[in-house]
Amino acid sequence: MAGPAFRAAAVRVRTPATSANLGPGFDAFGLSLGLYDDVVVRVADSGLHVDIAGEGAETLPRDETHLLVRSLRTAFELLGGQPRGLEVVCANRIPHGRGLGSSSAAICAGIVAARAVTIGGDARLDDAALLELATEIEGHPDNVAACLLGGFTVAWMDGGAARAIRMKPADSIVPVVFVPSSPVLTETARGLLPRTVPHVDAAVNVGRAALLVEALTRRPELLLPATEDRLHQDYRTPAMPQSVALVNRLRADGVPAVISGAGPTVLALVEDGAADKVARLAGEGWAANRLSLDAAGTSVLPLGS
Repeated sequence: MAGPAFRAAAVRVRTPATSANLGPGFDAFGLSLGLYDDVVVRVADSGLHVDIAGEGAETLPRDETHLLVRSLRTAFELLGGQPRGLEVVCANRIPHGRGLGSSSAAICAGIVAARAVTIGGDARLDDAALLELATEIEGHPDNVAACLLGGFTVAWMDGGAARAIRMKPADSIVPVVFVPSSPVLTETARGLLPRTVPHVDAAVNVGRAALLVEALTRRPELLLPATEDRLHQDYRTPAMPQSVALVNRLRADGVPAVISGAGPTVLALVEDGAADKVARLAGEGWAANRLSLDAAGTSVLPLGS
C-alpha cells in the first residue's frame, strides 16, 4: 500500500481552551472557551523544527517529546506514514497546568494538522476517529471532545470507544475565569480523589448533572444549583485551597462557580450583565478574564487570517 502524499503548503490550526467537569459532570462535561492556541505545520524536506511563542515558550521541549509533535506523529501513523520533515510554529495563549485544557489543545492541534496536511486525510481519518485518537492520547474524552467540537459537550466511553455529543450553550452565558499564578499537575489533583464516595453524594451529583444540561442550554437562572458538586472539588482542596475557597466565596454570593477541570483555575458562568462585576470579585493573586463561548472547536484556518 502506497504511503500518503502531503500538501506543499503549510496549514494553520486553531484550538480553543476548554473547561471540563463544570461542577457535577466529572469526566463527562466540557465547555469550549474563546481563548486560543494557533499552530502552523508544514511538511519539510527533512528534520524537525519547532518554534514556540507565548505560554510555555521557556519550558516546553522543541523535539520529538513535545506533546503536539507526538500527536502529529501518532496521527501520521494512522494516515499511512510519516513525512520527511516537519516545521511547527506554535503561538500559545492557553495557560499551562491551570485546568484550561492546554494539553487537549496541543493534542487536537496535532491530529487535526496531520489530517489537514495529508492529501485525502479526511477520508482516512474521519471526525469520529479523531475523537477516539485524541482520547487515546489524552486518557479521557471530556476536554478533547469540547476542544474538537466546540460548544457544550457530553462525552462518554462505549465499549472502549469515545463518544460525544455537542449542544449549544445559552447565548446569555458568559464564562469568567480566575487564573492563579501557580499551576497544579492533573496527576496531583486526580491522586487526591477517593476510590469510593457516599451513595448520597453520587445521587446528588447525578441530579445536578442532569439539571446542568438544562441550565447551560436553556435556563441559565438554574446554574447555581446545577453546578453543585460532591464528587471531586472538596477532595482536591489540599492541592488548591485558595481555589476551593474562592469557589465557596463566589457561590455564597450567588455566583455559579466551579473548579475548571483539575484546577486550579476557577470558572464562573454568569449572565452577560454581571460578568464585569464578577470579574472584580477575586482580589489579588488572580488574573480574571471575561471570555466568550467558542462554537467552532478546532478549526483549520487560512494562513493570513
